[in-house]
Amino acid sequence: MESRKALEGIRVIDLTQFEAGTSCTETLAWLGADVIKIEKPAGGEQGRYSSRERPDRDAFYFILLNANKRSLTLNLGDDRGKELLRELIGKADVFIENFAPGSIERLGFGPDDVRALNPRIIYARIKGFAPGSPYERFLVYDSVAQAAGGSVSITGESMDRTPVKPGPNMADTGAGLHSSIGILAALYDRERTGEGQVVEIAMQDAVINFCRVAFREAWNSGTATRRTGAKKARSDIPTSALFPCKPGGPNDFCFVYGSKVGSEAGRRQVARLLESIDRADLVSDDRFPTAQPGDDFTKVIDQAVTDWTLTKTKQEVMTHLGSANVPVGAVFDTVELLNDPYLREHGMFVTVEHPEWGPITIPGSPIRLSRSPVEVRAAPLLGQHSDEILAEVLGLPGDQITDLRDRGIV
Repeated sequence: MESRKALEGIRVIDLTQFEAGTSCTETLAWLGADVIKIEKPAGGEQGRYSSRERPDRDAFYFILLNANKRSLTLNLGDDRGKELLRELIGKADVFIENFAPGSIERLGFGPDDVRALNPRIIYARIKGFAPGSPYERFLVYDSVAQAAGGSVSITGESMDRTPVKPGPNMADTGAGLHSSIGILAALYDRERTGEGQVVEIAMQDAVINFCRVAFREAWNSGTATRRTGAKKARSDIPTSALFPCKPGGPNDFCFVYGSKVGSEAGRRQVARLLESIDRADLVSDDRFPTAQPGDDFTKVIDQAVTDWTLTKTKQEVMTHLGSANVPVGAVFDTVELLNDPYLREHGMFVTVEHPEWGPITIPGSPIRLSRSPVEVRAAPLLGQHSDEILAEVLGLPGDQITDLRDRGIV
C-alpha cells in the first residue's frame, strides 16, 4: 500500500516561540504539514539563543522543538515584510501564534485580520489564560500555568510540606498538543463547510484538563485534593508507592502500583505481588483482606516489598514483577531513556544531521500511523529556506529575493 504523509499538502504559517506554540507546529510538521516558521532576520526566534550551549550555534532547546520545519525570515516591522506575510496567509491552511497578549494585534495579524485575507484558514492561538479571564493579559510561562492550573497543588510529599512543580512541561507542551488537536478538528470541519475558524487554547485550561481526575476528591468531599507523594490518594489501596532498589542512586526506584483490597480482583493483584517475592505468608494472614493505608499490617507489607527491592536493581524489579503481572515501572532517567536500544530502534529517539552540530539524537514523534510514517528532520537554521519558500510559494524571481535581502526584509 502506498504511503504518504498524513498532512501532506497542508501549509502552516508558524509565528510561535519558545515551547507552547512550537510543540504544536512540530507535531503538525511530524505529520507531514509544510510548516513555515516566520522569524526575525536578526537573531530569529528567541528560543534559538536564550539558552545556548555555545554562542555560535542554535540552542538544543530550539532544536528539540522545531524539527521538520522550514525557516523564513521576515522583517514584520517593514511594510513589505507584512505584505509578504499577507501573501503567504492567502496560500496557507493554518496560521498559529503564541505572542504575548495584544502583540499580534498590534502587528495587524489578529484573527479578524487574517481571516479577512483567507476565510478558509484555521487561526490558532495559544495564551496563558483564556479570553475574559481576570488574568487574560498576564505573561505566562510553564511554571506559572502549572501553578494556576492545579498541577502544583496536587504534587508533593504531603499537605504540610511545600507543593512541588511537576517536572514535565505540561502547560507548555500540553497546550501545544491540545492546540494541534483543535487544529486537526477544524481542518476536518473545513472539509465539510469550506470555512475556517479560530482555535484558542489557554495554558491554564490545558493543565486543568490534565488534572481532571484529581477533581474527583474535590467534588466528593468539598476539600482540596491532597498531596500524597508517590502514594495513591485513595483510601482503599494499601500499597502503591515508589520502592528503593540497589545500588541506591538518586533514580534507583520502582513504582509498584497497588490495587484495592476491597475487591476480589484487587486482593488478587496484591497477592500476586507478595507471592512473586516469596511472601505468600502475608496473603494468608487474617489481616490481609482488610488492610488499609497507614495501618500496621500495610506497613508490614510495604517493608516486605522494600526488603526485597533493595536486593535488586530497578531493571530486575521491573522485569520480575512485570512478568508476574504486577503493574510496575522503573524510574528511568533521561540518560537511560536516551540510550535505550529499544527506544532507538522504535524511533522514539532518532539521530538527525544538524548543519551546525552534526549528528544529534533527539526525541522523535510518539505518534504512529500505519500508512503515514514519520520521518524526523533536524530543525532549520535561521532563514535556511527563505529563498526556497519565496520562490516556491510566492513565485518571486531571484532578483526580487536578492533585493529583499539587501533591504533587510528577509
